[in-house]
Amino acid sequence: MKKNIIKWGLRGLLAVLVIIQFFQIDRTNPPIESEKTLAVVDPPPAEVMTLLKPACYDCHSHETVYPWYTYIQPIGWWTKDHVEHGTKHLNFSVWGDYKEKRRLHKYEEIAEMVADKEMPMGVYLPAHKDARLTDAQRKLIVDWAKSKMVMEAPVPEAPAGEEEEADDEDGAA
Repeated sequence: MKKNIIKWGLRGLLAVLVIIQFFQIDRTNPPIESEKTLAVVDPPPAEVMTLLKPACYDCHSHETVYPWYTYIQPIGWWTKDHVEHGTKHLNFSVWGDYKEKRRLHKYEEIAEMVADKEMPMGVYLPAHKDARLTDAQRKLIVDWAKSKMVMEAPVPEAPAGEEEEADDEDGAA
């Protein structure tokens, strides 16, 4: 009796696995407007871009290359979910659509996530050896992102009248 239950359970599981293969993900990338991409709007140095492409662009751009294993469900569904989540939070293909404040925040997140080794995600690395970053490569990306935070940070303007007051205080000393 117990063997019969296990046998039917395994058959049912196999049937479900076969049936879900008919529900494939959409592997079509949205169109890219090149004038909005990071590479055009705010081009990183070549050595940084050569690291960003393999380590970041599959999940953070409209240039996703779906590997063979995304044809196997539920792995494809899981991968598609990661890509959708990734492009929602950071998308190098629509960099030109980000307002300056949001770009600064994205540079901050890039620096933090790469420095803390949260990105690229560990589950991505076994099948994507070219996305594995050395400590020196991580430092290059982090330093670049931090430099962009400084370069793009808006300089606060003093409210009208404060400059004159500051000058008066300096003169009185």
